[in-house]
Amino acid sequence: MDTFIKSFTIISFLTYGCVSATPVKASTPNIIIMLMDDMGWGDLGVFGQPSKETPNLDKMAAQGMLFPNFYTANPLCSPSRASLLTGRLPVRNGFYTTNGKARNAYTPQEMVGGISSDEILLPRLLKKKGYVSKIVGKWHLGHRPKFLPLEHGFDQWFGAPNCHFGPYNSSKRPNVPVYNNSEMVGRYYEEFQINRKTGESNLTQLYLQEALGFIHQQSLSSKPFFLYWAPDSTHSPVYASQRFLGRSSRGRYGDAVMEIDDSVGQILSWLSTLGIEQNTFVFFTSDNGAAVMSGPNESGSNGPFLCGKETTFEGGMREPAVAWWPGHIPGGINFCPGQEVPGVTTHVQKEHTMQPLIFHLGRDPGEKYPISVLSMEYQTVLRRIAPVVKQHLDSLVPAAPQLNMCDLAAMNWAPAGCEKLGKCLKGPESLPWKCEWPH
Repeated sequence: MDTFIKSFTIISFLTYGCVSATPVKASTPNIIIMLMDDMGWGDLGVFGQPSKETPNLDKMAAQGMLFPNFYTANPLCSPSRASLLTGRLPVRNGFYTTNGKARNAYTPQEMVGGISSDEILLPRLLKKKGYVSKIVGKWHLGHRPKFLPLEHGFDQWFGAPNCHFGPYNSSKRPNVPVYNNSEMVGRYYEEFQINRKTGESNLTQLYLQEALGFIHQQSLSSKPFFLYWAPDSTHSPVYASQRFLGRSSRGRYGDAVMEIDDSVGQILSWLSTLGIEQNTFVFFTSDNGAAVMSGPNESGSNGPFLCGKETTFEGGMREPAVAWWPGHIPGGINFCPGQEVPGVTTHVQKEHTMQPLIFHLGRDPGEKYPISVLSMEYQTVLRRIAPVVKQHLDSLVPAAPQLNMCDLAAMNWAPAGCEKLGKCLKGPESLPWKCEWPH
């Protein structure tokens, strides 16, 4: 069910255009999936992260659609990624183990297996519709030649097949290679440096430039594109480029999040600059919950949820998720940022007069658990409230509304005493209009 939710959500937007305000170009919008590594539900400001260090992701959520109840297929990186790209649970696509009592596993360098050639990945499906596909960043579905991205539908790749663990002594364990398409161009900690002591690395910037370059290249062609952008800086050992190191109040992990947030902002801005934002569907999420076992300086926040990565508690399975598609997904105003209560808080105005939400503030002061309308308690309270409301309405004589009209001429152009100060300003002609209120 979790995989179904994740895959069906993405495909539904692409198939039906959500509540489309403009037609989708030839039914083949560009697609960008941004998959983060070990980023937790509580790492985004829009979900209540008190540091508020993700302004671009928060803006993306305000302009698009926020998913407070979005689940991964598995609380571990490799099986989660396999499920995202195949639309199938790990037990169906082979990304699990039967060794001992274990079930969850991933693909370290010594792993023999990888994604089966029998599995049909998203880029292979999209190729039939004329898409050009690129993966930027972490693959993690097997590192042997037959398991690599270009063997499974992707046309281009810049990134690595494994996590950026290391550095290693090459005589006992090699450092992980970085690929440009089908050939390695260096290794982590060698040609592609990650300073374990300072946390400095330029990898996120390289991944950003690869994404921007691919988008620009494809915008000049007549073919739609699929970009699978998978930076891994928030996976331990976390890293950030020099410009972001030391900026976050959350330490080095926060630095990495700030750099990713900045990169997301640049990608979305680039789409607008190129004039293709209304023909590009963007989806942001994470492979699994924050790796709280890595410690406070190497992991993020799962908000109010229990545990994290490697567990099937909410902290491991519930992920941050945002969909963005201007002209197709209407923006929503979040009146309660960081306080998402299903069926209660919304991103649109909702009328509750006919069936009011009722809370017991003594046992639920946070208004997280509305009393069920089917319960005897709800009916009892409603019977007590209804006569009071009726009495109020029966005796109500509304005053003339004073907050309906707006007019630029009504502004503080020439307040009393302005003559003495020489501060009087000439106002515009009076052209009143009905004010628009979003709340």
